[in-house]
Amino acid sequence: MDDKEKKRVWDTVLTVLEAEVSKANFLTLFKSTALLSLEENTATVAAPSTMIINLIQKRYLSLIHKMLKDQLGKDVTVIFVPKTIQAESVSQKDAPLFAGATEAPKPIGHLPRVRPDYTFQNMAVSSSNQLAYISATTVAKNLGKMYNPLFIYGPVGVGKTHLMQAIANDVYQKDPIKKIIYITSEEFTNEVVEAIRTNQTHAMKKRFRSASLLIIDDVQFIAGKDKIQEELFHTFNILIDHGAQIVLSSDRPPSEIQKLEKRLSSRFSGGLTVDIETPDFELKTAILLIKAKKYGVELSIDVAKVIAQSVEDTRSLEGALLRIITEAATKGEDVSPSLAQNALQKRADRDLHPLHAEDVIKHVCEYYNIKTTQIKGPKRDASLVKARQIAMYLLKKKLDLTFVEIGNVLGGRDHTTIMHGVEKMELLVGSKASLSEEISGITKGLR
Repeated sequence: MDDKEKKRVWDTVLTVLEAEVSKANFLTLFKSTALLSLEENTATVAAPSTMIINLIQKRYLSLIHKMLKDQLGKDVTVIFVPKTIQAESVSQKDAPLFAGATEAPKPIGHLPRVRPDYTFQNMAVSSSNQLAYISATTVAKNLGKMYNPLFIYGPVGVGKTHLMQAIANDVYQKDPIKKIIYITSEEFTNEVVEAIRTNQTHAMKKRFRSASLLIIDDVQFIAGKDKIQEELFHTFNILIDHGAQIVLSSDRPPSEIQKLEKRLSSRFSGGLTVDIETPDFELKTAILLIKAKKYGVELSIDVAKVIAQSVEDTRSLEGALLRIITEAATKGEDVSPSLAQNALQKRADRDLHPLHAEDVIKHVCEYYNIKTTQIKGPKRDASLVKARQIAMYLLKKKLDLTFVEIGNVLGGRDHTTIMHGVEKMELLVGSKASLSEEISGITKGLR
Protein backbone atom coordinates (compact mmCIF):
# COMPACT_ATOMS: atom_id res chain seq x y z
CA MET A 1 0.00 0.00 0.00
CA ASP A 2 1.50 3.34 -1.06
CA ASP A 3 1.63 6.49 1.10
CA LYS A 4 -1.38 8.04 -0.61
CA GLU A 5 -3.55 5.00 0.08
CA LYS A 6 -2.35 4.79 3.72
CA LYS A 7 -3.24 8.44 4.22
CA ARG A 8 -6.70 7.87 2.74
CA VAL A 9 -7.36 4.92 5.05
CA TRP A 10 -6.23 6.73 8.18
CA ASP A 11 -8.01 9.98 7.25
CA THR A 12 -11.22 7.97 7.08
CA VAL A 13 -10.54 6.55 10.53
CA LEU A 14 -9.84 10.03 11.89
CA THR A 15 -13.04 11.42 10.36
CA VAL A 16 -15.11 8.78 12.17
CA LEU A 17 -13.21 9.27 15.42
CA GLU A 18 -13.73 13.03 15.29
CA ALA A 19 -17.49 12.42 15.17
CA GLU A 20 -17.40 9.74 17.89
CA VAL A 21 -15.28 11.43 20.58
CA SER A 22 -15.18 14.83 22.19
CA LYS A 23 -13.18 17.63 20.60
CA ALA A 24 -10.76 17.60 23.53
CA ASN A 25 -10.09 13.88 23.17
CA PHE A 26 -9.67 14.11 19.41
CA LEU A 27 -7.17 16.96 19.59
CA THR A 28 -5.27 15.37 22.47
CA LEU A 29 -5.17 11.78 21.32
CA PHE A 30 -5.67 11.52 17.58
CA LYS A 31 -4.79 14.73 15.74
CA SER A 32 -1.06 13.96 15.54
CA THR A 33 -1.35 10.23 14.74
CA ALA A 34 -0.47 8.64 11.40
CA LEU A 35 -0.61 5.23 9.76
CA LEU A 36 3.02 4.21 9.24
CA SER A 37 2.54 0.89 7.52
CA LEU A 38 -0.03 -1.74 6.62
CA GLU A 39 1.72 -5.04 5.93
CA GLU A 40 -0.15 -8.35 5.68
CA ASN A 41 -2.40 -8.31 8.77
CA THR A 42 -0.63 -5.65 10.85
CA ALA A 43 -1.32 -1.93 10.94
CA THR A 44 1.37 0.19 12.61
CA VAL A 45 0.22 3.59 13.86
CA ALA A 46 2.48 6.38 15.17
CA ALA A 47 1.38 8.55 18.11
CA PRO A 48 3.18 11.46 19.84
CA SER A 49 4.14 9.59 23.03
CA THR A 50 3.62 6.43 25.06
CA MET A 51 1.29 8.38 27.34
CA ILE A 52 -1.02 9.04 24.38
CA ILE A 53 -0.68 5.41 23.23
CA ASN A 54 -1.67 4.18 26.68
CA LEU A 55 -4.85 6.26 26.68
CA ILE A 56 -5.80 5.25 23.12
CA GLN A 57 -5.32 1.56 23.81
CA LYS A 58 -7.37 1.66 27.00
CA ARG A 59 -10.37 3.47 25.51
CA TYR A 60 -10.44 3.31 21.72
CA LEU A 61 -8.48 0.28 20.47
CA SER A 62 -11.59 -1.82 19.75
CA LEU A 63 -13.22 1.06 17.86
CA ILE A 64 -10.12 1.62 15.71
CA HIS A 65 -9.84 -2.11 15.06
CA LYS A 66 -13.46 -2.23 13.88
CA MET A 67 -13.06 0.76 11.55
CA LEU A 68 -9.94 -0.68 9.93
CA LYS A 69 -11.67 -4.04 9.51
CA ASP A 70 -14.64 -2.35 7.81
CA GLN A 71 -12.35 -0.51 5.41
CA LEU A 72 -9.97 -3.33 4.59
CA GLY A 73 -12.42 -6.21 4.69
CA LYS A 74 -10.21 -8.25 7.03
CA ASP A 75 -9.00 -8.45 10.61
CA VAL A 76 -5.79 -6.58 11.36
CA THR A 77 -3.59 -6.34 14.42
CA VAL A 78 -3.18 -2.68 15.40
CA ILE A 79 0.19 -1.73 16.85
CA PHE A 80 0.99 1.73 18.20
CA VAL A 81 4.54 3.09 18.35
CA PRO A 82 5.78 6.42 19.78
CA LYS A 83 7.11 8.84 17.17
CA THR A 84 10.21 9.43 19.33
CA ILE A 85 11.67 6.73 21.55
CA GLN A 86 14.53 7.89 23.77
CA ALA A 87 17.57 5.66 23.82
CA GLU A 88 16.98 4.63 27.43
CA SER A 89 13.30 3.81 26.92
CA VAL A 90 13.68 0.58 24.98
CA SER A 91 16.00 -2.37 25.32
CA GLN A 92 15.95 -5.66 23.44
CA LYS A 93 14.49 -7.29 26.52
CA ASP A 94 11.61 -4.82 26.61
CA ALA A 95 11.04 -4.65 22.85
CA PRO A 96 7.55 -6.27 22.87
CA LEU A 97 6.13 -3.13 24.53
CA PHE A 98 6.88 -1.25 21.32
CA ALA A 99 6.30 -4.07 18.85
CA GLY A 100 6.81 -2.94 15.29
CA ALA A 101 9.00 0.02 16.19
CA THR A 102 12.04 0.70 14.08
CA GLU A 103 15.46 1.42 15.57
CA ALA A 104 15.27 4.30 18.03
CA PRO A 105 16.45 7.57 16.46
CA LYS A 106 19.83 8.88 17.54
CA PRO A 107 19.38 11.48 20.26
CA ILE A 108 20.45 14.99 19.36
CA GLY A 109 23.84 15.67 20.91
CA HIS A 110 26.48 13.26 22.07
CA LEU A 111 24.84 12.37 25.38
CA PRO A 112 21.35 10.96 25.88
CA ARG A 113 20.75 13.69 28.49
CA VAL A 114 20.29 16.27 25.71
CA ARG A 115 16.57 16.42 24.99
CA PRO A 116 15.61 16.84 21.32
CA ASP A 117 12.68 19.13 22.21
CA TYR A 118 14.92 21.58 24.07
CA THR A 119 15.51 23.93 21.14
CA PHE A 120 15.55 27.68 20.60
CA GLN A 121 12.38 27.35 18.54
CA ASN A 122 10.52 25.76 21.46
CA MET A 123 11.55 28.42 23.97
CA ALA A 124 9.33 31.31 24.96
CA VAL A 125 11.16 34.61 25.45
CA SER A 126 10.28 37.65 27.55
CA SER A 127 12.13 40.33 29.47
CA SER A 128 13.11 37.81 32.20
CA ASN A 129 15.24 35.65 29.88
CA GLN A 130 15.75 37.76 26.75
CA LEU A 131 19.41 38.62 27.35
CA ALA A 132 20.31 35.00 28.13
CA TYR A 133 18.42 33.82 25.04
CA ILE A 134 20.19 36.27 22.72
CA SER A 135 23.55 35.37 24.27
CA ALA A 136 22.93 31.65 23.81
CA THR A 137 21.89 31.99 20.15
CA THR A 138 24.96 34.14 19.52
CA VAL A 139 27.21 31.48 21.05
CA ALA A 140 25.60 28.74 18.93
CA LYS A 141 26.26 30.76 15.75
CA ASN A 142 29.82 31.76 16.69
CA LEU A 143 31.14 28.75 18.57
CA GLY A 144 34.30 29.57 20.51
CA LYS A 145 34.52 33.09 19.08
CA MET A 146 32.17 35.13 21.28
CA TYR A 147 31.19 35.00 24.95
CA ASN A 148 33.59 32.25 25.96
CA PRO A 149 32.75 31.01 28.47
CA LEU A 150 29.03 31.78 28.60
CA PHE A 151 27.96 31.61 32.25
CA ILE A 152 24.19 31.47 32.87
CA TYR A 153 22.81 31.73 36.37
CA GLY A 154 19.41 31.90 38.04
CA PRO A 155 17.16 30.06 40.51
CA VAL A 156 15.78 26.56 39.96
CA GLY A 157 13.14 26.17 37.25
CA VAL A 158 13.77 29.26 35.12
CA GLY A 159 14.96 27.46 31.97
CA LYS A 160 18.77 27.33 32.28
CA THR A 161 18.95 23.69 31.22
CA HIS A 162 16.60 24.25 28.28
CA LEU A 163 18.76 27.11 27.04
CA MET A 164 22.04 25.20 27.34
CA GLN A 165 20.66 22.10 25.65
CA ALA A 166 19.23 24.33 22.91
CA ILE A 167 22.81 25.42 22.18
CA ALA A 168 23.86 21.76 21.92
CA ASN A 169 20.94 20.92 19.64
CA ASP A 170 21.55 23.91 17.38
CA VAL A 171 25.27 23.18 17.00
CA TYR A 172 24.65 19.48 16.39
CA GLN A 173 22.02 20.12 13.71
CA LYS A 174 24.41 22.36 11.82
CA ASP A 175 27.49 20.18 12.26
CA PRO A 176 26.95 16.65 13.63
CA ILE A 177 30.69 15.95 13.41
CA LYS A 178 31.50 18.32 16.27
CA LYS A 179 32.08 16.67 19.62
CA ILE A 180 29.44 17.99 22.01
CA ILE A 181 29.44 17.10 25.69
CA TYR A 182 26.56 18.07 27.96
CA ILE A 183 27.06 16.96 31.55
CA THR A 184 26.02 17.96 35.05
CA SER A 185 28.71 18.86 37.57
CA GLU A 186 27.68 15.80 39.58
CA GLU A 187 28.31 13.54 36.57
CA PHE A 188 31.59 15.31 35.85
CA THR A 189 32.64 14.68 39.46
CA ASN A 190 31.69 11.01 39.23
CA GLU A 191 33.66 10.53 36.00
CA VAL A 192 36.79 12.14 37.45
CA VAL A 193 36.57 10.08 40.66
CA GLU A 194 35.98 6.86 38.72
CA ALA A 195 38.90 7.61 36.40
CA ILE A 196 41.21 8.10 39.36
CA ARG A 197 39.94 4.92 41.02
CA THR A 198 40.45 2.79 37.90
CA ASN A 199 43.66 4.49 36.77
CA GLN A 200 41.95 5.76 33.61
CA THR A 201 42.66 9.46 34.01
CA HIS A 202 44.33 9.72 30.58
CA ALA A 203 41.18 8.52 28.80
CA MET A 204 39.00 10.80 30.92
CA LYS A 205 41.15 13.85 30.17
CA LYS A 206 41.20 13.04 26.47
CA ARG A 207 37.39 12.78 26.42
CA PHE A 208 36.75 16.20 27.92
CA ARG A 209 39.70 18.05 26.40
CA SER A 210 38.83 17.03 22.83
CA ALA A 211 35.35 18.56 22.93
CA SER A 212 34.26 21.29 20.54
CA LEU A 213 31.49 22.28 22.94
CA LEU A 214 31.54 21.50 26.67
CA ILE A 215 28.39 22.30 28.66
CA ILE A 216 28.36 21.81 32.43
CA ASP A 217 25.09 22.24 34.30
CA ASP A 218 24.88 23.24 38.00
CA VAL A 219 28.60 23.95 38.24
CA GLN A 220 28.17 25.29 41.80
CA PHE A 221 28.31 21.71 43.10
CA ILE A 222 32.04 21.38 42.40
CA ALA A 223 32.72 23.96 45.12
CA GLY A 224 34.95 22.57 47.87
CA LYS A 225 36.08 19.56 45.78
CA ASP A 226 39.76 20.27 45.22
CA LYS A 227 40.61 17.46 42.77
CA ILE A 228 37.53 18.17 40.66
CA GLN A 229 38.26 21.89 40.54
CA GLU A 230 41.84 21.22 39.54
CA GLU A 231 40.78 18.93 36.67
CA LEU A 232 38.19 21.42 35.47
CA PHE A 233 40.71 24.27 35.63
CA HIS A 234 43.18 22.49 33.35
CA THR A 235 40.42 21.24 31.03
CA PHE A 236 39.03 24.78 30.87
CA ASN A 237 42.39 26.28 29.85
CA ILE A 238 43.08 23.66 27.17
CA LEU A 239 39.62 24.02 25.61
CA ILE A 240 39.85 27.81 25.51
CA ASP A 241 43.34 27.63 23.97
CA HIS A 242 42.03 25.27 21.28
CA GLY A 243 39.09 27.53 20.42
CA ALA A 244 36.44 25.26 21.90
CA GLN A 245 33.29 26.71 23.47
CA ILE A 246 32.41 26.35 27.15
CA VAL A 247 28.93 26.98 28.59
CA LEU A 248 28.25 26.82 32.32
CA SER A 249 25.21 27.23 34.54
CA SER A 250 24.75 27.84 38.24
CA ASP A 251 22.17 29.06 40.72
CA ARG A 252 24.38 32.09 41.48
CA PRO A 253 27.12 34.16 39.79
CA PRO A 254 30.75 32.92 40.05
CA SER A 255 31.70 35.50 42.67
CA GLU A 256 29.02 34.16 45.05
CA ILE A 257 29.91 30.45 44.83
CA GLN A 258 31.53 29.69 48.18
CA LYS A 259 34.62 27.43 48.30
CA LEU A 260 35.22 27.95 44.58
CA GLU A 261 38.91 28.51 43.85
CA LYS A 262 39.71 32.09 42.84
CA ARG A 263 41.43 30.97 39.67
CA LEU A 264 38.27 29.12 38.56
CA SER A 265 36.00 31.98 39.58
CA SER A 266 38.18 34.27 37.48
CA ARG A 267 37.97 31.90 34.48
CA PHE A 268 34.18 31.57 34.82
CA SER A 269 33.83 35.36 34.80
CA GLY A 270 36.19 35.79 31.85
CA GLY A 271 33.48 35.63 29.18
CA LEU A 272 29.86 36.73 29.50
CA THR A 273 27.82 36.23 32.68
CA VAL A 274 24.04 36.57 32.29
CA ASP A 275 21.17 35.85 34.63
CA ILE A 276 17.67 34.49 34.09
CA GLU A 277 15.03 35.88 36.39
CA THR A 278 11.94 34.11 37.71
CA PRO A 279 9.47 33.89 34.78
CA ASP A 280 6.70 36.46 34.78
CA PHE A 281 3.04 35.64 34.18
CA GLU A 282 3.21 36.39 30.45
CA LEU A 283 6.22 34.14 29.91
CA LYS A 284 4.65 31.22 31.78
CA THR A 285 1.49 31.60 29.70
CA ALA A 286 3.51 31.58 26.47
CA ILE A 287 5.49 28.52 27.60
CA LEU A 288 2.27 26.62 28.28
CA LEU A 289 0.90 27.38 24.82
CA ILE A 290 4.14 26.15 23.22
CA LYS A 291 4.22 22.95 25.28
CA ALA A 292 0.54 22.24 24.57
CA LYS A 293 1.24 22.31 20.83
CA LYS A 294 4.03 19.78 21.37
CA TYR A 295 1.40 17.35 22.68
CA GLY A 296 -1.05 18.16 19.88
CA VAL A 297 -3.43 20.04 22.18
CA GLU A 298 -5.12 23.33 21.32
CA LEU A 299 -4.94 25.07 24.69
CA SER A 300 -7.08 28.16 25.17
CA ILE A 301 -5.47 31.31 26.52
CA ASP A 302 -7.88 31.19 29.51
CA VAL A 303 -6.68 27.73 30.55
CA ALA A 304 -3.06 28.76 30.10
CA LYS A 305 -3.67 31.75 32.39
CA VAL A 306 -5.21 29.55 35.09
CA ILE A 307 -2.14 27.30 35.09
CA ALA A 308 0.33 30.20 34.90
CA GLN A 309 -1.26 31.82 37.96
CA SER A 310 -0.97 28.60 39.99
CA VAL A 311 2.52 27.35 39.06
CA GLU A 312 5.63 29.23 40.11
CA ASP A 313 8.52 27.85 38.05
CA THR A 314 8.87 26.70 34.46
CA ARG A 315 10.02 23.20 35.46
CA SER A 316 6.62 22.49 37.03
CA LEU A 317 4.60 23.90 34.13
CA GLU A 318 4.86 20.83 31.91
CA GLY A 319 3.93 18.49 34.76
CA ALA A 320 0.83 20.55 35.57
CA LEU A 321 -0.13 20.73 31.89
CA LEU A 322 0.19 16.96 31.40
CA ARG A 323 -1.87 16.31 34.51
CA ILE A 324 -4.66 18.50 33.14
CA ILE A 325 -4.50 16.98 29.63
CA THR A 326 -4.61 13.46 31.04
CA GLU A 327 -7.52 14.24 33.35
CA ALA A 328 -9.49 15.77 30.46
CA ALA A 329 -8.81 12.75 28.24
CA THR A 330 -9.73 10.30 31.01
CA LYS A 331 -13.02 12.09 31.72
CA GLY A 332 -13.78 12.72 28.05
CA GLU A 333 -14.10 16.45 28.68
CA ASP A 334 -12.69 19.58 27.09
CA VAL A 335 -9.64 21.19 28.69
CA SER A 336 -11.57 24.01 30.34
CA PRO A 337 -10.57 26.59 32.98
CA SER A 338 -12.74 24.84 35.59
CA LEU A 339 -11.22 21.42 34.86
CA ALA A 340 -7.74 22.94 35.05
CA GLN A 341 -8.56 24.61 38.36
CA ASN A 342 -9.84 21.35 39.87
CA ALA A 343 -6.79 19.39 38.67
CA LEU A 344 -4.44 22.00 40.11
CA GLN A 345 -6.28 21.95 43.43
CA LYS A 346 -5.76 18.18 43.63
CA ARG A 347 -2.08 18.77 42.95
CA ALA A 348 -1.93 21.39 45.71
CA ASP A 349 -3.62 18.99 48.14
CA ARG A 350 -1.09 16.31 47.23
CA ASP A 351 1.77 18.72 47.87
CA LEU A 352 0.58 19.07 51.47
CA HIS A 353 1.22 15.36 52.01
CA PRO A 354 4.11 14.88 54.44
CA LEU A 355 5.89 12.38 52.16
CA HIS A 356 8.22 13.89 49.60
CA ALA A 357 9.89 12.57 46.46
CA GLU A 358 13.36 12.65 48.03
CA ASP A 359 12.04 10.51 50.93
CA VAL A 360 11.01 7.79 48.47
CA ILE A 361 14.31 7.95 46.57
CA LYS A 362 16.28 7.85 49.84
CA HIS A 363 14.47 4.70 51.07
CA VAL A 364 14.96 2.92 47.74
CA CYS A 365 18.68 3.75 47.78
CA GLU A 366 19.10 2.62 51.40
CA TYR A 367 17.30 -0.66 50.68
CA TYR A 368 19.59 -1.50 47.75
CA ASN A 369 22.71 0.10 49.27
CA ILE A 370 23.29 2.56 46.44
CA LYS A 371 23.83 6.31 46.32
CA THR A 372 21.22 8.85 45.22
CA THR A 373 23.73 10.10 42.66
CA GLN A 374 23.73 6.63 41.10
CA ILE A 375 19.97 6.28 40.88
CA LYS A 376 19.73 9.74 39.29
CA GLY A 377 22.76 9.26 37.07
CA PRO A 378 23.11 7.85 33.54
CA LYS A 379 24.54 4.39 34.28
CA ARG A 380 22.37 1.44 33.27
CA ASP A 381 23.75 -1.49 35.26
CA ALA A 382 20.98 -4.05 35.80
CA SER A 383 20.84 -3.45 39.56
CA LEU A 384 20.62 0.33 39.08
CA VAL A 385 17.91 0.06 36.42
CA LYS A 386 15.83 -2.12 38.73
CA ALA A 387 16.18 0.26 41.69
CA ARG A 388 15.47 3.25 39.42
CA GLN A 389 12.30 1.70 38.01
CA ILE A 390 11.08 0.77 41.50
CA ALA A 391 11.62 4.41 42.51
CA MET A 392 9.59 5.49 39.46
CA TYR A 393 6.82 3.06 40.45
CA LEU A 394 6.69 4.25 44.07
CA LEU A 395 6.80 7.94 43.15
CA LYS A 396 3.78 7.33 40.94
CA LYS A 397 1.85 5.13 43.36
CA LYS A 398 2.68 6.87 46.63
CA LEU A 399 2.81 10.52 45.55
CA ASP A 400 0.86 10.42 42.26
CA LEU A 401 3.50 12.55 40.57
CA THR A 402 3.22 13.05 36.83
CA PHE A 403 5.70 11.26 34.58
CA VAL A 404 7.39 14.60 33.85
CA GLU A 405 7.74 15.39 37.58
CA ILE A 406 9.22 11.94 38.24
CA GLY A 407 11.64 12.43 35.36
CA ASN A 408 12.79 15.73 36.84
CA VAL A 409 13.50 14.33 40.33
CA LEU A 410 15.34 11.34 38.83
CA GLY A 411 17.95 13.35 37.00
CA GLY A 412 15.98 14.95 34.16
CA ARG A 413 14.76 11.79 32.42
CA ASP A 414 12.20 11.93 29.63
CA HIS A 415 8.58 11.22 30.63
CA THR A 416 8.39 8.30 28.15
CA THR A 417 11.22 6.59 30.02
CA ILE A 418 9.30 7.03 33.30
CA MET A 419 6.07 5.70 31.81
CA HIS A 420 7.88 2.64 30.51
CA GLY A 421 9.48 1.99 33.92
CA VAL A 422 6.20 2.34 35.81
CA GLU A 423 4.34 0.08 33.37
CA LYS A 424 7.07 -2.56 33.60
CA MET A 425 6.96 -2.54 37.42
CA GLU A 426 3.16 -2.78 37.42
CA LEU A 427 3.39 -5.96 35.35
CA LEU A 428 6.18 -7.48 37.47
CA VAL A 429 4.61 -6.66 40.85
CA GLY A 430 1.59 -8.76 39.94
CA SER A 431 3.66 -11.75 38.81
CA LYS A 432 6.78 -11.81 41.02
CA ALA A 433 6.24 -12.34 44.73
CA SER A 434 9.89 -11.56 45.50
CA LEU A 435 9.57 -8.09 43.95
CA SER A 436 6.41 -7.38 45.93
CA GLU A 437 8.28 -8.30 49.11
CA GLU A 438 11.13 -5.95 48.23
CA ILE A 439 8.71 -3.07 47.58
CA SER A 440 6.93 -3.84 50.84
CA GLY A 441 10.27 -3.69 52.65
CA ILE A 442 11.03 -0.31 51.11
CA THR A 443 7.65 1.21 51.96
CA LYS A 444 7.66 0.10 55.60
CA GLY A 445 9.78 3.09 56.55
CA LEU A 446 7.73 5.58 54.53
CA ARG A 447 5.18 7.75 56.28
